[in-house]
Amino acid sequence: MPYPIESEQLTTADLANAANSPAREEDASVGFNEKSHLSEEEHAGPLLASDFSDDMRKRWETIQTGFVDDPRVSVQQADELVAAAIKKLAESFADARSQMEADWSKGKDVSTEDLRQALRRYRTFFQRLLAV
Repeated sequence: MPYPIESEQLTTADLANAANSPAREEDASVGFNEKSHLSEEEHAGPLLASDFSDDMRKRWETIQTGFVDDPRVSVQQADELVAAAIKKLAESFADARSQMEADWSKGKDVSTEDLRQALRRYRTFFQRLLAV
């Protein structure tokens, strides 16, 4: 049975802003895979910037190691780490959309090719998400 779609529209900006964090971490930028065609490499490419991913991996190792001494704290930290990764990913999509909307509001034309590439990034992410 298919899942119902909510009647209220939800954007990645809504997701990124849901935490209402007073300060965003601008130094850990998130990049999209910029391949011009959908391929196996694109599905395997990183969704987050390598410096952000490296930091997250180090934090995960610390959390996992700490499980022996304090399992509750490790689970809490793991949840926070996952939330941070999801938020950063949502921000990347929201930032890309905001840039296009800013161009539109200035009267700039966003080319069909730019829109096609944006839709491809969404499609690639969506396919990867459902494949997990």
